[in-house]
Amino acid sequence: MAKNKTITVKGTEITVHQGEQSDYISLTDIARHKNSENTDDVIKNWLRNRNTVELLGFWEQLNNPDFKPVEFDGFKKQAGLNSFVLTPKKWIETTNAIGIISKSGRYGGTFAHKDLAFEFASWISIEFKLYIIKEFQRLKEEENDRLQLTWNLQRTLAKVNYRIHTDAIKELIIPKLVGKQETSLVYANEADLLNVALFGKTAQEWRSENPESKGNIRDEATIEQLVVLSNLESMNAVFIHNGLSQPERLIQLNSMAITQMKSLLQHVAVKKLE
Repeated sequence: MAKNKTITVKGTEITVHQGEQSDYISLTDIARHKNSENTDDVIKNWLRNRNTVELLGFWEQLNNPDFKPVEFDGFKKQAGLNSFVLTPKKWIETTNAIGIISKSGRYGGTFAHKDLAFEFASWISIEFKLYIIKEFQRLKEEENDRLQLTWNLQRTLAKVNYRIHTDAIKELIIPKLVGKQETSLVYANEADLLNVALFGKTAQEWRSENPESKGNIRDEATIEQLVVLSNLESMNAVFIHNGLSQPERLIQLNSMAITQMKSLLQHVAVKKLE
């Protein structure tokens, strides 16, 4: 579905009509930079220019298989004459053009494909055109960032909602309750403390058990385990600040890991039933 966005260029708000295939920029808004009260006249003056007519026609021939070239030739022959007048509506209806569209209503006006809109802006002011291009690029970059974020979120959710086939798999994922042996050890770094709380083993122990793996214990973790690990890292920092000893922190972190993993897996199971 098409939607509108706005960019602000040197104090002028310019509407960008975003369709499924292409972006169309408001010529009416661009024209306000030159003459805020007579935007239609500004557009008509641009359209009656011979170079403009040729530009519009060549663009249509490249992008529009239904364009009417004979009618275009007629306009091209008249362009430049003092008596020649061309409106957006006349151009669209006569040649079956798609590069320019005319919209009515509250958010209406004359819009043009970005290729043509930039040329219109250049006709008004080269400087203004460059500012429009800069703001338009910024808008597209923001959209791409949002799309990338959405894609990553969907990818993560897809991983979180994978089917757990058997109770055995659940048992392998849910952390084991740490015993006296684990709590009595002194861990060289906090990363291994978290590894034991969640995975039940240190990174070195995991590497010894998986000599063929090219990654490490966290590279092989499920998305659920990574979510819990992130939470454990935050809580461990709080526990350190509160002065808890390493054995005390391990016991609490392990308990949290078990509870959170069970909650995550239960959520996945419920989702599968809906």
